[in-house]
Amino acid sequence: QVQLAESGGGLVQAGGSLRLSCAASGRTLSSYIVGWFRQAPGKEREFVATISSNSWNGYNIRYADFVKGRFAISRDNAKNTVYLQMNTLKPEDTAVYYCAARDSSGYSSHVRDFGSWGQGTQVTVSS
Repeated sequence: QVQLAESGGGLVQAGGSLRLSCAASGRTLSSYIVGWFRQAPGKEREFVATISSNSWNGYNIRYADFVKGRFAISRDNAKNTVYLQMNTLKPEDTAVYYCAARDSSGYSSHVRDFGSWGQGTQVTVSS
């Protein structure tokens, strides 16, 4: 199973930007679909974005509606890393952000379909 580690979280003012990284070890991340999820205090973990495992015809990327136009997911297979660029951050984006890997084909935005998870990184957006 692939091991994942997130980094890049922190405290930022509303309107600011952060770039989260999800570094993999133990397995090559290129064969996995990778997703970003977030969990705010008292709320369920929710889908943010996902990127497919291959790029022969361009990566298949999906976003939750609440981040479209503000966040961008990308991957660097040579570095075994997936990124989440977050721009125009809002206080409601405050949460612990997790990356997760899925070794099955096909799009999914469900927590239950991702088998490997990182420990999470805290993102706090002040107003």
